[in-house]
Amino acid sequence: MIHLEMLRELLMNKPFNAALLSWFVAQSLKALLLTVKQKKFRFDLYSLPGGFPSSHSATVSGLAASIGLIYGFDSPFFAIAIILAFFMIYDAKVIRGAAGKQAQSLNRIIEMFNEEGEDMDKLREVLGHSILEIAGGILIGILAALWIV
Repeated sequence: MIHLEMLRELLMNKPFNAALLSWFVAQSLKALLLTVKQKKFRFDLYSLPGGFPSSHSATVSGLAASIGLIYGFDSPFFAIAIILAFFMIYDAKVIRGAAGKQAQSLNRIIEMFNEEGEDMDKLREVLGHSILEIAGGILIGILAALWIV
């Protein structure tokens, strides 16, 4: 029964729940906005990178904010969480944004050399996030943490 106890403890963990809720709200809002735009719902919308709001930013912001609210903003736990959040948000903006630009370039090359009309898969170009998408995610994370804690 040790496994059931561990599962119960995890489900009672407020920072975990705040992070999970943040991710779910951000991905649901993103899926809703894309459904309205495309006029069609697809379950794979929950796994798409990029777009508004940033679920990466929401998740790590919910985690960091809830840890700060529970353990104090001067605790080593909050320091770890906020550093993790900064790196995740940086990755969502800069690194994945650069990967998106590389995908655009590769897609142009594929189009140039695809003279025979072969059906070649294009790379996804929207990988990173804008500042507005990141800010939306951070706001969702903070609000989720305030609601959970």
